[in-house]
Amino acid sequence: MELEKIRNLSDEELVKQQATAAEQLFRIKFQKSLGNVEGLKKLRTLKLDIARIQTVTRQRSLAVEKAAEPVVANVAPAKSTRTARKKAKKA
Repeated sequence: MELEKIRNLSDEELVKQQATAAEQLFRIKFQKSLGNVEGLKKLRTLKLDIARIQTVTRQRSLAVEKAAEPVVANVAPAKSTRTARKKAKKA
């Protein structure tokens, strides 16, 4: 499945697609263990599809977290009190 198609899916559809791809991957691995060499190319594509789905899901969750956090302006760190104490001891 192409990345653009995956990005256009809803969250529920992504979960369904990931579940079906994982099930197909399991079946192909099982067939491979029995000696059936058909579907090895499908094995690679399923792994890539699952990885793409997980990537899009993670991107969406990060975007939601980032939107929920308030924006903090860059603030200069507080001045060190260490130098002020040294000057006070000298005087």
